Amino acid sequence: MKYEILHEEKYQQFTAKLGQDEEAEIAYARPEEGVLDLTHTYVPEAYRGTGLAQELINAALEYARQHHLKVIASCPAVKKHIARHPEHQDLLQ
Repeated sequence: MKYEILHEEKYQQFTAKLGQDEEAEIAYARPEEGVLDLTHTYVPEAYRGTGLAQELINAALEYARQHHLKVIASCPAVKKHIARHPEHQDLLQ
């Protein structure tokens, strides 16, 4: 399933609005110039196993690629995703 994912730069996160005031997110920090630290991913329990976390992670990684940023994978889900998808290895700091 495809979700609309918004980049909320003000809150330093990528968010999928799920209705009923629910949302999923991947949060980041900017520890230094040119670096995006993906710190945590949250998906409400009812949406787990739907691929939503992967979509959020891919959106953040695509943003990093488009903006020539290196990535720190502090979030275990991001670390696992990058390990399974070698095409993203070049983004790691």
